[in-house]
Amino acid sequence: MPIDTQELMKQVGKIRMITTRLVDEHLSGEYHSVFKGQGIEFDEVREYAAGDDVRSIDWNVTARMGHPFVKRFAEERELTVMFVVDISGSQCFGSDNRSKAEAAAELTCLLALSAIKNQDKVGLILFSDRIEKCIPPRKGRTAAMRLVREVLAAEETRRGTDIAAALRFLNNVQKRKAVVFLVSDFMDIDYTRELRVTARKHDVICCPVSDPREHELPSVGLLEVQDPESGDLMILDTGSSSVRQSFAAAAQQEYESLCESFRKLKLDTIFLSTGRPFVDDIRRLFRQRQIRAGRG
Repeated sequence: MPIDTQELMKQVGKIRMITTRLVDEHLSGEYHSVFKGQGIEFDEVREYAAGDDVRSIDWNVTARMGHPFVKRFAEERELTVMFVVDISGSQCFGSDNRSKAEAAAELTCLLALSAIKNQDKVGLILFSDRIEKCIPPRKGRTAAMRLVREVLAAEETRRGTDIAAALRFLNNVQKRKAVVFLVSDFMDIDYTRELRVTARKHDVICCPVSDPREHELPSVGLLEVQDPESGDLMILDTGSSSVRQSFAAAAQQEYESLCESFRKLKLDTIFLSTGRPFVDDIRRLFRQRQIRAGRG
């Protein structure tokens, strides 16, 4: 069952309080310099001035007026930012103060508030092994906070993960190029092709979210664990160093494989952990994109 309304609003209020300060102090200006719009659009013509690029001369107007005029272009300001967020059963896991779903909600809030301060639209697709909800892009703080509420309210979903289906749905409903934050623990297979297709159409940023206990087991003796998506149970002897080492090695291999797939697709990433703040990781990505764009 989903969390009750009172608890939900308490969590939304807490995330809003934390993230609003972070956006104001750290992210707003950097977001603006990184995501500057989809391109340029025609604005007006004006008389040619010394130093203007001759390639911008509007020859039709020039012929009519008898002296040179140039086209002036303005940057298209408005962006559409889509959050494609995994709410499958594995997102409920959290070994400390917050679950992976709560970390996903915090990231969504940080970036959505940054977007609306930049007068951009924000939308949301929630998915498990099917599309759970789609919220069309809207402007304003109310729209941003609704996204956070929806991510948190869906925390108890008990289903598998189908990233490819979520990306196909995104490509069908979002015809115009968008900035897409794909937030998931990526516990899925056979989604690389659809991710490649989506990256050709949109500006995709992958946001893997994990918990420290998914990388390293504590030594607490016999431990019963359950797959939150399949319901399968397993007994692990965490007191055995070989069991802990094997678990850590398998987790490291999965992490490296995920990183390699992102590198091959040339996708930007923000790695999230329930065990630490990640605003510095967002800022690091922003700086990298500024440098690539020649604005760093």
